[in-house]
Amino acid sequence: ACLSALVSDGVTVLPAPQNLSVQSTNMKHVLTWSPVIVPEEIIHYSVEYQGEYESLYMSHIWIPSSWCSPTQEPECDITDDITATVPYSLRVRATLGSLTSAWSTLKHPFNRNSTILTPPGMEITKDGFHLVIKLEDLGPQFEFFVAYWKREPGAKEHVKMVRRGGIPVHLETMEPGAAHCVKVRTFVKAIGRHSAFSQTECVKVQGETLPLALALFSFVGFMLILVVVPLSIWKMGRLLQHSCCPVVMLPDTLKITSSPQKLISCRREEVEACVVAGLSSEELLRAWI
Repeated sequence: ACLSALVSDGVTVLPAPQNLSVQSTNMKHVLTWSPVIVPEEIIHYSVEYQGEYESLYMSHIWIPSSWCSPTQEPECDITDDITATVPYSLRVRATLGSLTSAWSTLKHPFNRNSTILTPPGMEITKDGFHLVIKLEDLGPQFEFFVAYWKREPGAKEHVKMVRRGGIPVHLETMEPGAAHCVKVRTFVKAIGRHSAFSQTECVKVQGETLPLALALFSFVGFMLILVVVPLSIWKMGRLLQHSCCPVVMLPDTLKITSSPQKLISCRREEVEACVVAGLSSEELLRAWI
């Protein structure tokens, strides 16, 4: 009953896909078509392509698409199949069980040089006084031309080529208090075309806070150097002196603080004092008895 609408002259047929078109943006190519509708059934599609080489040198053979043979979706990403900047013919057919539709062919061959190029997304950041940009990664075929300048009358515009997206790139060192502006466009060497420039974005570094902080840190660092370096040199000198030429200290008992003659005189006086003290004690004892 589901296939009754597909019967023509007693033969069951499957309609071919219609309205083939290619949507191509930034070198991403997608072939789309109107789906074949059969209630409660799943339709599969096959996609084939034919480039200039296949048409001229390989007897018009058709090559199945890398990703869409078969597919259930009414679209096919043919980016990996389109490898040259030449016209490509594309065709699609539907399959349901043992039923196969006729091929539907794209009315006009597709050439990748007709792709729509758009500016990449960009993220501008400040790393201190450094202007840094990170660009959207659009693939290995894309290069980027980044224009940047200081926003002031008569300012010179600088251009820097960035070969890869997705990586932060330093553009320049910004002047305190001045606004710096950036815009970017893509370039695809394979097709020799570039996109329009993106919208201009500007950033500004405040002119007081950072210089004051830098001056403060510089002053503190300078003072530390003035104190630490001489102290370190003196300490190292003392360590080397004690290591190479140690000073031998005599015990206090071996030190002579007076001349020998004076010491002899002092000892004689002490002996005489002891004798006198001894005699006095003996006389006192006799008197007591």
